[in-house]
Amino acid sequence: MSGFVENLFGLQGRVALVTGASSGIGRRMAEVLARAGAEVVLVARRGDRLADVEQAITDGGGNAHLLTADLSRRDEVARVAIAAAAPFGAPDILVNAAGINPRQPADSISWETWEATLHLNLSTPFFLARDLAPGMRAKGIGNIINIASMQSFRAFPDGAPYGASKCGVVQLTRAMAEAWSGDGIVANAVAPGFFPTELTAAVFDDAKVRALHAGRTAIGRNGEMADLDGATVFLASRAAAYITGQVLPVDGGYTAK
Repeated sequence: MSGFVENLFGLQGRVALVTGASSGIGRRMAEVLARAGAEVVLVARRGDRLADVEQAITDGGGNAHLLTADLSRRDEVARVAIAAAAPFGAPDILVNAAGINPRQPADSISWETWEATLHLNLSTPFFLARDLAPGMRAKGIGNIINIASMQSFRAFPDGAPYGASKCGVVQLTRAMAEAWSGDGIVANAVAPGFFPTELTAAVFDDAKVRALHAGRTAIGRNGEMADLDGATVFLASRAAAYITGQVLPVDGGYTAK
């Protein structure tokens, strides 16, 4: 049984590139992929925090390499796509976890805020995946994991640009699947509920709001980072080879109620 499970879900010999790996969901996914056997390239703006993640992975017996980059810049996206292959070879797993959520009332949103949010949350995942697709195609295998959101499906206050970008991620995931799945590259997305990250600090710092959202789930609590582990390994593994263009909510049943 252990060999059967390992063949399905083990990531030995795989190379993962994780953006937004310095904190939150990106960091957790990077650490989990390393624990499952993948060699992981960590990408984010904050090099000091990336160094902490790299150290945590190596201390746990994994292999990781940090790559500091600002993915809000077009030239940096292209540079990362090239540099990511240097430490372990061409990535065949891509996790697009970098993102921003400005949380502003609709009447206060500027063109700059709107464009910056859509650029990092929607454009960067596409162009990074596009630049990595040839390497995946050459290997005959690729697993792309995008990060959608509950705001992909419903509106929350002060979230117009973020919600628009995350709704776009759902369709982008389908478009990636249509374009590349014939080459063995599957593309799917995780839509997390409320997890304790920098982007959700306003929720978790307020006990009343935190309890409100917990009560809206079917399970009765907000997410814990470990709740992401199974979905991450599954969507990165051979077990998901015939699943593409789909969105998996990991939200405790929030969107089911």
